[in-house]
Amino acid sequence: MNILVTGGAGFVGSHVAEYYARKGNRVVVFDNLSRAEILGKSVGDPLYNWNYLRNNYPNVRLVKGDIRNFEEVKAVSKDANAIVHTAAQVAVTTSLSDPRMDFEINALGTFNVLEAARLNDSAVVFCSTNKVYGENVNKIPIIEKETRYEYADPNYRDGIPETFPIDLTGHSPYGCSKLAADIYVQDYARTYGLKTAVFRMSCIYGERQFGVEDQGFLAHFVISAVLRREITIYGTGKQVRDVLHVEDLVRAVDLALKRSMSLNGDVYNIGGGPNNALSLLEVIHYINGINKAKVSLKFGEWRKADQKVYISDIRKAREKLGWEPKISWKEGIMRLYLWVFNNRQLFTRA
Repeated sequence: MNILVTGGAGFVGSHVAEYYARKGNRVVVFDNLSRAEILGKSVGDPLYNWNYLRNNYPNVRLVKGDIRNFEEVKAVSKDANAIVHTAAQVAVTTSLSDPRMDFEINALGTFNVLEAARLNDSAVVFCSTNKVYGENVNKIPIIEKETRYEYADPNYRDGIPETFPIDLTGHSPYGCSKLAADIYVQDYARTYGLKTAVFRMSCIYGERQFGVEDQGFLAHFVISAVLRREITIYGTGKQVRDVLHVEDLVRAVDLALKRSMSLNGDVYNIGGGPNNALSLLEVIHYINGINKAKVSLKFGEWRKADQKVYISDIRKAREKLGWEPKISWKEGIMRLYLWVFNNRQLFTRA
C-alpha cells in the first residue's frame, strides 16, 4: 500500500509511519515541523521523530509541507491508498490565544485532506479528540473521592459514548475546530462515498513523546520527574482521564484500514476505557514509586474547558473493529519512563 501520514513527524504520526514501514509499505510523511512554534514551547529535540524515521526506514519519504496549502496536500497525496490524518494544532491553550491559526490548521487543513482524498479515492482515518464533547461532560454528576472524581450516574459506568450530545455547550476554539473537522470527515462519507473513519481519541502516550504542560500530560509528568522539575497541577489533581498507549492506537488504525471498503464515516471512541482511567494524583503516585524520588508539585487554578472526568466508552470499537487496549496503564507508563530515563540527554539539552 501507499500510505500518507499527515503530521508524520509528530508523536502519533511517527508511530503510524513506523508501523506501516515495518510491514513493507511505501510511506510518505508530510509535516511542516512547526509543533514547537505553534505551542510556543518545546522539550527535547523537535526533529527527533523526523530523523528517527529518516535514519531507520528507507521506505519512508519525508516531505516538508503544510496542510493549510491545498496544492501541497494534493501533490503529496497523489497515489495514496490511505491517508492517516494526524496533523493538528493540539492544545486548548494555543487555541485560546490564536483561534485563527487553530481553525486554519484543524478545520481548513482537514478539509484540504478530504478534498485531496476525494480526487484519489483514498481512505481516510482522522484523529479527532474527546474534546468534541465539550463541557456537557461536566454536567454529569460526580462523586469526589480521596484521590479522584467518579461519575455518579451509573449510565456512564462504561464511559462517554459516541452518541453523547455535542450541542448547546462550551467547547473552546480547539474543540470547535476539531468538531468541525470531525463532522466534515463524517459527511464526506455520506455525501461523496469517501471511505472515512473518525477516531475520537483520549490521552495517547508512549515512547518518543515530547510532552509539554499544555499537551501530552503523561509524558510531561514523566519527563519532569526524571529531570527533577516541578509540576503544576491545575485544579485539584483529582480529574480523571483514560489513557491509551500509542501502540494500541496504531492497532486500531490498522484494523480500520483493513476494513477500508466498509468504512462509511463511522465515529469511534479510541481510548483506554474504564480499565485504564486514573487521576492526575494517581499518575503522580505511580511515577513517584518507579522514580524513587517524590515529584515536586504546585497547584494552580482550574483551566478553561477542563473536563473533571472523561472516560471513553470503547464498546463500539470492540464490537465493530474487534479492538481493545492490550497495554495496561502501568505497563505503558513504565515503558514511557524507561524510554525517557534512557534518553534523558535529549531533554537536558532543552
